[in-house]
Amino acid sequence: MPFLGFNEGMKWFLLPILISLSLLLPAQRSEKATLSGYVRDAATGESLPGAAVVIKGTTTGAVANTYGFYSLTLPKGSYSIQCAYLGYEAQLDSLSLFSNQTRNYELKVQAKLAGEYTVTDDKARQNTESTRMSTIDLQMEEVKKMPVLFGEVDILKTIQLLPGVKGAAEGSSGFYVRGGGPDQNLILLDNATVYNASHLFGFFSVFNSDAIKNAELIKGGMPARYGGRLSSVLDISMKEGNMKEFHGSGGIGLIASRLTLEGPIAKEKVSFLVSGRRTYLDALLLPFSGEGSPLNGNSYYFYDLNAKVQWKVGEKDRLFFSGYFGEDVFNFRSPTGALRIDIPWGNAIASLRWNHQFDSRLFLNTTVSFTDYNFRTGARGENFSFELNSGIRDYTLKTDFYWTPNNKHLIRYGSEMIFHEFRPSTVQASLESNSVGLPTAQVLYALDGSLYAEDDWNISTRWKANLGFRLSYFQHTGPYDRFIKGSDGTNIDTISYSSLENIQDYFRAEPRIALRYLINENSSLKGAFTVNYQNLHLANLATVSLPTDIWLPSTSLIPPQQSIQGNLGYFHNFFNNALETSVEVYYKHMDNLVEYRDNSSFGDLVNDNPDNIMVLGSGRSYGAEFFIKKRLGKITGWIGYTLSWTERFNFDKNLVSYDGDFFYPRYDRRHDISVTATWEISKRWTLSGVFVYSTGNVLAVPSEFYFLGDDIIPYFTDRDNFRMVPYHRLDLSATYTIKKTDKWENSLNISIYNVYSRLNPFFVYFDIESDSNTGAVNFQGKQVSLFPIIPAVTWNFSF
Repeated sequence: MPFLGFNEGMKWFLLPILISLSLLLPAQRSEKATLSGYVRDAATGESLPGAAVVIKGTTTGAVANTYGFYSLTLPKGSYSIQCAYLGYEAQLDSLSLFSNQTRNYELKVQAKLAGEYTVTDDKARQNTESTRMSTIDLQMEEVKKMPVLFGEVDILKTIQLLPGVKGAAEGSSGFYVRGGGPDQNLILLDNATVYNASHLFGFFSVFNSDAIKNAELIKGGMPARYGGRLSSVLDISMKEGNMKEFHGSGGIGLIASRLTLEGPIAKEKVSFLVSGRRTYLDALLLPFSGEGSPLNGNSYYFYDLNAKVQWKVGEKDRLFFSGYFGEDVFNFRSPTGALRIDIPWGNAIASLRWNHQFDSRLFLNTTVSFTDYNFRTGARGENFSFELNSGIRDYTLKTDFYWTPNNKHLIRYGSEMIFHEFRPSTVQASLESNSVGLPTAQVLYALDGSLYAEDDWNISTRWKANLGFRLSYFQHTGPYDRFIKGSDGTNIDTISYSSLENIQDYFRAEPRIALRYLINENSSLKGAFTVNYQNLHLANLATVSLPTDIWLPSTSLIPPQQSIQGNLGYFHNFFNNALETSVEVYYKHMDNLVEYRDNSSFGDLVNDNPDNIMVLGSGRSYGAEFFIKKRLGKITGWIGYTLSWTERFNFDKNLVSYDGDFFYPRYDRRHDISVTATWEISKRWTLSGVFVYSTGNVLAVPSEFYFLGDDIIPYFTDRDNFRMVPYHRLDLSATYTIKKTDKWENSLNISIYNVYSRLNPFFVYFDIESDSNTGAVNFQGKQVSLFPIIPAVTWNFSF
């Protein structure tokens, strides 16, 4: 395919806009009329996505989109309309609908006693009635009640408690979904991509809970509007900022504090939100870091800053500007001060979104976003200095249209263009004030475009479908130098490409389909089939997700990753939708997965193309997931169980060592169990608990050691020859509301992580013991555990 130039690319991007303009042409006279508008929180003005607007006593209605917009087309006449959302008082509205009308609804939070809510909204029936499967909505109020490590609320650790999702390691916020790697999860913050979602080498996520409104996790049956990843989507929305009153919230914990402020700049017109968080491990260790202390000059901290401005330009237009900046800073100083090491890494994210309502049936969201992830390592001594930088930068333009021609169809379509800049590693060094010329890995560039369309189609009372299709185009562009290898692995030639010259491109089609058959009002069968392509790869030489992981594009040697996934599930609600249950089975086949060749190192990335040391293969993951969730009452929570297998195969055994037809990657865990419970004892006291159990991680350990001169060399024969012991843990917490008025609320949270102090494995290493008298050498494998029992106290407040 020839180079997709700017003009051609813009024509492709503008295609959905041209289609939308055709929809605005004058229509023939109709016997129907459309009711449309927005659903928002009466106290804050925040949109309520998922709110139901229905004809009272029927199932005919519409659901508000991400921005609170709904559209309901009905035969002309008089109706009693009910607008409802879980946790809010339902609002009734009688109207005569003989022409298109706009109705905006503002719902009040429902008064409750010890967790009791009345089920009045369609969202309570989404488990059985929608086509969505393998999808979980998380509200932050639910997340904040769970016990967590060091008292720091973390949405990424919460999703690890869901079936089909596995944590990367003890305490880590990294996660794997249905046998996929960490690079196969698309993480979005207000429509902008987040590449590294972890602080403290993975122990905390970058998401400040006070700035988040809600999150949606999609594990399978991915709709066509999402693309670029194989395994999952985690779509996180920030709060919009209170349009009516000034408010604040925050908390002070053992290792970090946070503060969020929000309110109107111009009431009902412009609002703002600012949220910050910082750890103070460096300050706590300062008294112990005096002269002579091994901690002298050493420090670590991280911080986050979220900001958002919302501007209601007019009745049909809104602008949102969102920003995030976060950084980890680690500093090391040797006792003599001769060696200094600085390792900062972090994300900078910005997005500008424009909402526009063309008419009562057509809605547009346009997003311009920028993402920059950067990792740097710097070292300085008396006579030398060294610095290494790596990262990835994206510039994105995206349009999303929502069109509701009638009550049987909700059609979404749009386009996206991304310009990627990959920086695998750049090195600078000096020795005794003289610059040292070091070979550096190249900066790589790529264009990534896509078009999509999907239709949520109510075929009949029992049958419903979501039919989607996505077209993607990816191009690796210059400038670039391709190193040609000889049979001995040395460079024998170089091909140079100029700026924006087409090196390799790929055009792919991705069909998506989801079906629901409603057995009765409480139960349904669902199925989904999806094809996904991923044009980005994560180069990982470590066993856990570290900030040194390197992102790379698809190239002439590494084609896009591909997955084909099928899902089938049974869903049933009990007790007037208070208890949701589901059983899902899935099978996922993956091609063009990458692994490093045996004995590869980061040094191999210098003065070479990274894809020269990678090996392609395939994978599969299959299993069953069981989920029971109690939504309402004094006691809420869920039980999840996953039985699964994850395998890798078709790798060149001369380059990747494994026995048999396949090997188990570190993502494979046979059993996963999670139990969560929250008990609202009274208006003041709330108790929570979490129990998790999972099969141990797979590791590659040396099968034997041999001596090469004075060096001891490990020898590996297989990539899955050792599985660590099972992981299990119990966490408990209690929250006491000290004072609650109309203007002020503060509470004390006491949590205990790992109540029975289980020494769960973090990694395994080999200790070498020798006897100088006999010359005998013994290699002893030893387990390293991180966290015993850890109590924490956090004071939370809001005003």
